[in-house]
Amino acid sequence: MFSRIVRPAETLEKRQVLASQGAAFDRLFAVLTGSLKQVVVTDSDEYIVTALCLPGDLVGLDAIGEGAYPGSLVALETTGVCEIPYEQLDQLCTRSAGIRRLFPRYLSQAMHDERLRLTLLLRRTAEVRLASFLLAVSERFRLRGYSPHHFRLALSRSDIASHLGLTPETVGRVLVSYQRQNLLDVSGHEFLILDFEGLKSLAAANGRRHRQREA
Repeated sequence: MFSRIVRPAETLEKRQVLASQGAAFDRLFAVLTGSLKQVVVTDSDEYIVTALCLPGDLVGLDAIGEGAYPGSLVALETTGVCEIPYEQLDQLCTRSAGIRRLFPRYLSQAMHDERLRLTLLLRRTAEVRLASFLLAVSERFRLRGYSPHHFRLALSRSDIASHLGLTPETVGRVLVSYQRQNLLDVSGHEFLILDFEGLKSLAAANGRRHRQREA
């Protein structure tokens, strides 16, 4: 029943825009392969990466309330997505208890991801923010059946910095520090976590000692 309303998959090229900020909301998107970022441009022309969308994610849930996409959805790499017309999905939810139970789970996950991002921004140091972010990404890959140790993260250093409220220089410095501590190995967009416990210790720190080092 659900497959009847899902439109055939389409392939996006890197940097291709799937939906523009402020566009009227009429459909959700399921990420099949690759990845997307959600980018918000503020009234002061500030560019903020607000979300990373990985395979298995249902994208556009945050547009339901306002009836417009809050940010532009941009492909980070060659990405496969399929469209789910929201009006048809809403009608299907009234007829199918299974779909009706599944939908709130996606809404709950979207809320969890947003709370996590806000928590990261409240952390005091770049070291704590980045460690928390990498562990969260690792867990997302694990839940999707991929390796939690070795993954490709198509976000640029500038995008990671924007997402965490840091500068690209700070992100680069912290990644170098992690590698020197043998916590992490990074080669381009490839990340290999060498010491989970070490990263967890960093993520659990309150960061109050080094406030002067904030980015």
